[in-house]
Amino acid sequence: MKKRPFMLALLVFFFIFVVFTGSIMLLNNGDKTFTIGEKIGIVEIKGVIRSSRSVIEKLQKFENSKAIKAIVLRINSPGGGVGPSQEIHDEVARIVKKKPIIASMGSVAASGGYYVAVPATKIFANPGTITGSIGVIMEFTNVLKLMNKVGLKSSVVKSGVHKDIGSAVREMTAEEKQLLQGLIDDVYSQFVESVCAGRHLSEKKVRKLADGRIYTGRQALKLGLIDKLGGMQPAIVEAARMVGITGKPNVVYPEKPRIDFIDYVIGKTVTHVDDYLVSANNSGVQLMWSPIK
Repeated sequence: MKKRPFMLALLVFFFIFVVFTGSIMLLNNGDKTFTIGEKIGIVEIKGVIRSSRSVIEKLQKFENSKAIKAIVLRINSPGGGVGPSQEIHDEVARIVKKKPIIASMGSVAASGGYYVAVPATKIFANPGTITGSIGVIMEFTNVLKLMNKVGLKSSVVKSGVHKDIGSAVREMTAEEKQLLQGLIDDVYSQFVESVCAGRHLSEKKVRKLADGRIYTGRQALKLGLIDKLGGMQPAIVEAARMVGITGKPNVVYPEKPRIDFIDYVIGKTVTHVDDYLVSANNSGVQLMWSPIK
């Protein structure tokens, strides 16, 4: 009989704990950021943009969290593949209709790195940030002369006359150059259209700026390519102000996935090899600024 009050108290405590925990999970739509109150979500884009999946998943997680009132997209990237850059761009353009997204440019946010920032509510950059490089590039390496010197010869069997367009073992024809130029021009026009829509600029002005050149953050501000000068913290403060958060805003970073030591080593090795291969052979269509050739 004496144990009943203790057991009853234990059951009441357990019930309160379950209700409290369940309430927190409901408030956060099941995410693990444990966000009580209003916060700013930070999504980072670092390095060459080869894939959009991770960035889009993080954006969507913050989009669906009721506690995250605005998102800061921190960009440190020279650009990358056309497809991934466009996918991130489109996701930012979609989410920004529901929640403010402030793009914060770090050291470099050029070409594809600028492309993903274009639809943001506002764009911040440091005065010395390297940005711009609005353009498209496709590079091919030709080793025909080297092969002739060492006595190597290549034989190709193909289904169509242009199936091996861009081959490294033969000279490119004038017709092939024209075909590739048409492809580049089309992707370039898509880039220009996106800048016009995101920055509310005329096509005439954008095409004048979009000759591939890079700009500092201060130059970009004067040209209308960004909105304000400032680093990450001013971007966070602006995001908080836009959604009515007073005082010092709390920020939330996406939860990092847990990986063991072996996976980490393998992942790092693959990344370094991939970096080398990408720098050695940029044969695909790229929204990329590269100061070293």
